[in-house]
Amino acid sequence: MATSSELACVYAALILADDDVEVTDEKITTLLKTAGVEFEPYWPGLFAKALAGKDIKDMLSNVGSASAAPAAAAAPAAAAEEKKEEKKEESEDEDEDMDGFSLFD
Repeated sequence: MATSSELACVYAALILADDDVEVTDEKITTLLKTAGVEFEPYWPGLFAKALAGKDIKDMLSNVGSASAAPAAAAAPAAAAEEKKEEKKEESEDEDEDMDGFSLFD
């Protein structure tokens, strides 16, 4: 769950993006101090670095786009298939290690 500091930085970044202002740690800090929000001093810098060079409005408008949905759905399916194959290979390897060993011999 997001802390109040994180949430405040998110809102500040959204405000800056909405006003077509570059998102920097100084501007996020200024907004937070002006609003009277208590925050850990490292959050604005982390958000500014994470959002550097990104178009926040574009990211928000493409959250539910149809073109991203198939790609997002395909990734977990492929990962699940790989896990199944790995488990199958591991179980075969374990069976080979036990050849010639019996508890009752």
